[in-house]
Amino acid sequence: MDRFKMIFQYFQSNSESVMNGICGLLALASVKMYTTFEFSCPCLPHYNMAYGLGIMFIPAFALFLCGLILNRQSLVMLEEWKRPLGRRKKDLAIIRYMCSSIIQRAMVAPVVWIIVALLDGKCLICAFSSSVDPEKFVGFENISTLQVQQLLAKVSCKDDELMRNNTSRKAVSRYLRCWSQALGWSILLILIIAAFLARWLRPCFNQTTLLQARHWSNYIDIEQKIFEETCCEHSRLFAHKCILHFFKSMRQEIQLHSFNLSKEGGGAEEEEDLLHGITDQDQVNKLLKMWYYEKPPL
Repeated sequence: MDRFKMIFQYFQSNSESVMNGICGLLALASVKMYTTFEFSCPCLPHYNMAYGLGIMFIPAFALFLCGLILNRQSLVMLEEWKRPLGRRKKDLAIIRYMCSSIIQRAMVAPVVWIIVALLDGKCLICAFSSSVDPEKFVGFENISTLQVQQLLAKVSCKDDELMRNNTSRKAVSRYLRCWSQALGWSILLILIIAAFLARWLRPCFNQTTLLQARHWSNYIDIEQKIFEETCCEHSRLFAHKCILHFFKSMRQEIQLHSFNLSKEGGGAEEEEDLLHGITDQDQVNKLLKMWYYEKPPL
């Protein structure tokens, strides 16, 4: 039990490491979901693009929202942004730092999903097969424009009778897959170069503002955690005191069951000290209101 408690405390005190781990798990989950997903293009001229682009971007947007939901600092940042000014000033640099950190972590899984979809090529083939120029490929001569559009829309349908042995389908498919993979590798290369430059050029700039924003963003997060833990502990002691008061009329039965009342009284006095005299509901509500509207200056 002590080991589990130590592990839990470690994760509580290292929220940044935990969030990096969650982002990695979301990225792996996005790859796993895409590999197990059965892609079925409708092969209709007016629906292919909506389906292909929808499969590429809608799950990515859902993963982005999951990244925001799972990041605890999202709520902390919103609370810091919306809280009244009170006696503590707000620093917009801290809010911007927290926002950029949250968005960077939340974008990992969506970017992985989009890159995997582009490297696979099925989404782009389905979405843009009807938009290619048929004059670049053989096999579409002496066919009406409507028939050409119908044939191009069925490029993704390998089991269709009209396209099963059609060499033009393979040519269009290879053409679009090449563009899709080139786009995917280009995005991946751009992201790697951007990460490399951000990593190696950061020491060349003034680090004072960044260190200050990082320090105080961590402080806000830890302060919120300690406040919640203190509220839980106070609520537990407050509830214990209320229960003891409720069972005050049953002291005779408690004595019959050989409970040590002197020890119980000492415990009650100790709890009274821990409650710091805050033993009334109105007092608690007033203090919580003061904490929200008038946080003490640092």
